Amino acid sequence: MKSVPLTAQSRTLSRRPGATKLRRSGTIPAVIYGRQTQPQNLEVQAKEFGDLLHHSASENLLVDLSLKDDARPKRLALLQEVQHHPISGKVLHLDFHEVAEDEKVTIMVPVESTGEAAGVKNDGGVLEHVLFKIKVRGLPKDLPESLVVDVSHLALGKAVHIGDIVPPAGVEILGEKKIVVIACAAPRAEEVVAAVAEAVPGAADVEMIKEKKEEGEGAAPAKGEKAAPKAGEKAPAEKAGEKKAEKAPEKKK
Repeated sequence: MKSVPLTAQSRTLSRRPGATKLRRSGTIPAVIYGRQTQPQNLEVQAKEFGDLLHHSASENLLVDLSLKDDARPKRLALLQEVQHHPISGKVLHLDFHEVAEDEKVTIMVPVESTGEAAGVKNDGGVLEHVLFKIKVRGLPKDLPESLVVDVSHLALGKAVHIGDIVPPAGVEILGEKKIVVIACAAPRAEEVVAAVAEAVPGAADVEMIKEKKEEGEGAAPAKGEKAAPKAGEKAPAEKAGEKKAEKAPEKKK
């Protein structure tokens, strides 16, 4: 990562009222810290930082800080965090991490994809970006601003894992190697059903046909016949006044 110049100066106004006053004057409150130095409040011109960020691929910046009227006027630092306003997107605060040229540091690097996946182009799949940032470690000059992954070879049902990404020379990618970063998945079931419903009119209204019961099971009794009792049930009692039909006696000759 190539370092870029940035001018800053010590900040005297602190706390919320002081930070608000600085922002209104076109200045961004900032802080710089490191393992061998005490945190120090700074302020940076909003226009200068905005131009610097506009020409960068990401917010991962290695800066050569020039501090006016400071005992240590030159500092090498990584832009650790940028706080934005949730609505306007305006930069509210900057965190700088002072580093040494020969000191390995760990940062989060954004992951970008390039190319059209074969599974998307040929099989109608969907490219899913699962992991947007990856943790890497290396010397400041070797750290990348972003990691670009070519997905042209990605077939349907396949994925790119952390272990599949080749880092730049001198950089180590941290994290579980089997974690998925980008995947080519099949279309969702809802989308398939919707497509079928459009292609075949009335397909959504097809009713499920129940299986036929075994012959004789649950069949309705013929007219004039009583339904046979189910297994384990007693025959229904005869109604009062009803007598069983008796066979008439034959007359003697």
